[in-house]
Amino acid sequence: MFSKKNLGRALLAVSLLSLGGGLVAQAQNATAPAGQARAAVEERHAVYKLIGSNFRPLGALLKDDGKYDAADVNKRIDREVFLIGLSPDVFPDYSNVGEPDSKAKPEVWSKRTDFDQAQKKLLVDVAALKTVNDRDQKLSESFKTALGTVAQDCKACHDDFKLK
Repeated sequence: MFSKKNLGRALLAVSLLSLGGGLVAQAQNATAPAGQARAAVEERHAVYKLIGSNFRPLGALLKDDGKYDAADVNKRIDREVFLIGLSPDVFPDYSNVGEPDSKAKPEVWSKRTDFDQAQKKLLVDVAALKTVNDRDQKLSESFKTALGTVAQDCKACHDDFKLK
């Protein structure tokens, strides 16, 4: 059963995903209406906030700050696979100008091939983490290695493509 707090988060996520479908469909239109860039930035912030909140407890496992709980780890990794799968869609071309709240560096668009490669690598590595976790179901060395790779992917992308 959902707590009120978790139910609210779930409803927010569903709402954002519904909004995302419309934004992604319009991402092909380089002359997006005013306000659409802002909506894309807001969606991006929401997706990455959820990615971060689900990754923090996993990251704690790398620092020996947490206990491996199979049900919780499985849930968080499944969420990461889904949410990271959305990340390439929340950077439409029209969201690169005029949005003061955007934390995306201009390099997201000026070095788009590099950015897209970083996104693809993260998707591959989070899928590999899921595979290792499904197999091991414990805090094994292979799990830590796969989790560390995902953490490094995130750090590298932040260093290259996110304003501080």
